[in-house]
Amino acid sequence: MSVREKPTRGLSAALAVLVAAAAVLLVPPAVGALTGGGDGTQLRGLRVLVPNSPGGGYDVTARTAAKAMEDAGLTGPVEVFNLPGAGGTVGLGRTVNESGNDKLVMSMGLGVVGSVYTNDSPSTLADTTPIARLTQETEIVVVAKDSPYTSLGQLVDAWKADPGGVPVGGGSSPGGPDHLAPMLMAKAAGLPPKDVNYVSYDGGGELLAAVLGGKVAFGVSGLGEYADQIDAGELRVLAVTAGAPVPGVDAPTLKQAGLDVEFTNWRGIVAPPGLSDEGRADLEAAFDELRRSPEWAEALERNGWTDAYQPGPEFGAFLESENERVAGVLRELGLTS
Repeated sequence: MSVREKPTRGLSAALAVLVAAAAVLLVPPAVGALTGGGDGTQLRGLRVLVPNSPGGGYDVTARTAAKAMEDAGLTGPVEVFNLPGAGGTVGLGRTVNESGNDKLVMSMGLGVVGSVYTNDSPSTLADTTPIARLTQETEIVVVAKDSPYTSLGQLVDAWKADPGGVPVGGGSSPGGPDHLAPMLMAKAAGLPPKDVNYVSYDGGGELLAAVLGGKVAFGVSGLGEYADQIDAGELRVLAVTAGAPVPGVDAPTLKQAGLDVEFTNWRGIVAPPGLSDEGRADLEAAFDELRRSPEWAEALERNGWTDAYQPGPEFGAFLESENERVAGVLRELGLTS
């Protein structure tokens, strides 16, 4: 090698390093990468509003999703906070008033759809930005372990004989899933829905205390909310509202027990209105990544939830159809004009 060749080769090596560095800087982020965290990988500063009390379905869903997102490295720390009231419409109003805030989302579901009607809410889900539908699950008809009712048939016979003396509790206000399911059960049993003594609780946590304390004869709630108490033997499931038996749950469907009713609940995520295109895309991407993560798959199995994922635009169309469906059911039951 001559002395003249050394500078030339040294210059070539230096240029190669510079070209490689430039190439790294110019390569766009991978598809699906989140930009909200400033580092291309994390959405930072996310807050999740839960519109019911701790222990309810929206609360369990929100906290489970937040932990899964953190564990999967999709976000930084996620703050989950509760703002209960009026069947979720207090939280809905807060969300709608946070126009443009792309660091806030609300955990919600079918209950909020009905509560908008029964609470005459000035804010509606049409005012929000749909981000994702996440799950669906069966409702369960549940009693305390020391309840005299050991089958749905026994319960229905007593209910029909004395509707006022057999109160049913639900963790949602009138129009929510815990209310609609027993109303449809009553109709199928030949019991006028207006005769049902329904006691509304603000979330599954309050309902659980009422069922265990004997304040209501039975409760209707989501399976995932009470899985631990069922496993521990504190609660007995008399029926599931799904169309097919649920693995791991020793209880018939309503149809198998003689009531021609099939009913499922669902939950999802909405954000305030007025988001920028980038802000909305970041939130949609975060929940899309969540849905495909092993952490979320494990959470679905643990809670008995069924994956019912829909991205933002599809979820928005679904919300419109659910709004019409629930309004029709409420009118049919004579619960709204």
